[in-house]
Amino acid sequence: MPPTLASLVHHSALKLTVRAGEDRLDVPVRWAHVSELADPVPYMEGGELLLITALKLDAEDPEAMRRYVKRLVGAGVVGLGFAVGVNYDDVPKALVDAAEEEGLPLLEVPRRTPFLAISKAVSAAIAADQYRAVTAGFAAQRELTRQALAEGPEGLLAALASQVDGWAALYDASGAVVATAPEWAGRRAARLTADVERLRERPAPASSVVGGPENEDRVELHSIGTGRRPRAALAVGTAATLGTAERYAVHSAIALLTLTTERSRSLHAAEQRIGAAVLRMLLAGEPDHARAVAGDLYGGLLDAPFRMVVAESVPVVRMSVDSHAHLEVGRSGDKADGGRLAVLAEAVEAAAARAGEAVLVVPEGDGERERLVVVAADEGAAVGACADYAAAVEAARAGAGREQTGGDEDELVVGASAPVGPIAAAAGYKQAEQALSVARRRGRVFVEHEQLAAGSVVPLLADDAVKAFADGLLRPLYEHDATGRGDLVASLRAWLSRHGQWDAAAADLGVHRHTLRYRMRRVEEILGRSLDDPDVRMELWLALKATSAD
Repeated sequence: MPPTLASLVHHSALKLTVRAGEDRLDVPVRWAHVSELADPVPYMEGGELLLITALKLDAEDPEAMRRYVKRLVGAGVVGLGFAVGVNYDDVPKALVDAAEEEGLPLLEVPRRTPFLAISKAVSAAIAADQYRAVTAGFAAQRELTRQALAEGPEGLLAALASQVDGWAALYDASGAVVATAPEWAGRRAARLTADVERLRERPAPASSVVGGPENEDRVELHSIGTGRRPRAALAVGTAATLGTAERYAVHSAIALLTLTTERSRSLHAAEQRIGAAVLRMLLAGEPDHARAVAGDLYGGLLDAPFRMVVAESVPVVRMSVDSHAHLEVGRSGDKADGGRLAVLAEAVEAAAARAGEAVLVVPEGDGERERLVVVAADEGAAVGACADYAAAVEAARAGAGREQTGGDEDELVVGASAPVGPIAAAAGYKQAEQALSVARRRGRVFVEHEQLAAGSVVPLLADDAVKAFADGLLRPLYEHDATGRGDLVASLRAWLSRHGQWDAAAADLGVHRHTLRYRMRRVEEILGRSLDDPDVRMELWLALKATSAD
């Protein structure tokens, strides 16, 4: 504990007497300061015991003393020591009354007690308190280290909560709660998710304080990690501001968690290299070799249906023209934090970890087009995290518009396969790539291969290459009809829609079937193709659908 006025009064060598404010002697003293100025307030920081002899004060003037004491209280002075036997044989009544009125502790200092002795006593007490804090901090560091080595992050959090007489929580890279101590703090920690998210947007190391006297506790949030994107976050909740010893404990916990995180980063990189080898074996049709390499790391994943997910990130190229008409090209995807693919990988791995699932995450890319390949259990948390993150990106894009989001973010498209097994991994990868291609064509963020089979091929005809083919194929018929020499396009559409049934198609058009036969011969002559060929009929029908989609 820091020195207090009470500890100074009880100091046998100082012989101090309390003349006013006896009920406020438990206030900590930050320093003892001597000043004979009529107005020492500009030189006060708060928390001082001010020592005076009233050399330049009219200490017997009640009004002057009221103003003097009031200013001292306003400056945060915690006590006033008055030396008797120097300028005054006793403490003037005006000063005693003013101190009583303002509630300022007033101590009588006997002549035989020099101010230097009081200053030394305060300094020694402060030094002793700091020594105790440092010693306690080292002890806390040893205990935290022991618990971290013995029981991991959970043990470290339990030791930290005990040291600060509060609670502690650890959050993963996605902002989800990983562990808390004590257990009752889980609900409180979950309410801070939004605050943790805001902290994660700031480069590490970063910290913030949430709550205060009006709330149930005061919470400090600290980011964990050395990279641009924090790898985790630590929350420490206490009833009051942390003291020196508690601060040592928190800093020790941050250091230990950072070391653990950086070690995990190295292990994660090695795990990714193993994952890349396993993926190559699966795609090469060698599931047995893939299982052997994966061992216990991914073995369970390869024994049940899984999905292949391919996510792609393309840097957005934006061009602007300055006053000198020079083009300036910027790639928003060139980021230190890896952009949206890095966030997606964190979300997938965090979701899998919370659910106890095995997941294989392999980054790929050539600098221009970055990719992420995920192999995750069918209907598992990792696949759900992919879909959830893609939905959030799509909602943000729709809500803010391309002008706001496209200029500062890389484009993200994600394709997912149907459930497959190790033998069909290559087919699953192809399905994921097909779904990815459709997502890119449709301007979607996330497409599952199963959605393609359940949907229609018609939306795919909106591709520019398909439209160009359709326009070129049907242009001679449109040019013929433009001269007023017959309605060949409408007749062709009706005939194809009726599967070549002459009477039904003629009835739809309101013409005789012989007229329709003549028009179909003219179509064959103009296009140079036979309508007896099923491939020709298919191409013409798709061309008509593509042109009608405009």
